[in-house]
Amino acid sequence: MSYSYLKLIHLVAVVLFMGNIITGLFWMAFAVKTKDLKIMNHTIKGIIKAERYFTIPGVIVITTGGFLAAIYGRIPILGTGWIFWSLVLFSISGLVFSFKTAALQTKIYKLTISTTPSGDFNWAIFHKIYLEWSRWRLIGILAPLAAFVMMTLKIPQ
Repeated sequence: MSYSYLKLIHLVAVVLFMGNIITGLFWMAFAVKTKDLKIMNHTIKGIIKAERYFTIPGVIVITTGGFLAAIYGRIPILGTGWIFWSLVLFSISGLVFSFKTAALQTKIYKLTISTTPSGDFNWAIFHKIYLEWSRWRLIGILAPLAAFVMMTLKIPQ
């Protein structure tokens, strides 16, 4: 397989990955505005499934495709600033997801699965968890977005 095809595979995976993590934040914001527990639960459940089917495989393809493209293109991975720092940012995103976002998503899912009428629902606790999830999710989005910019513009050299 040539450098160009590996780069194409890498970029397609990046597009799918970024699209999925950005739209998760977008759809959850819409669901929360409804104040309907069933919609919110359905949305977070969809986000969790989408990460299982798109985000996690995307990480594998992005990493594999990127490393193979660099190897085939004879680009030193750790000696090239835009690759090294993009890997650092991509890793930060992965750590944020693994240690913060995923756990908060599970909390949101369990909280919204409640069978109590929405009048009895503890909105204060929900909003605290949701805001924390949104902040960590945003960090998890901005880090790979910055990596995308660095990789595209090849900065720093």
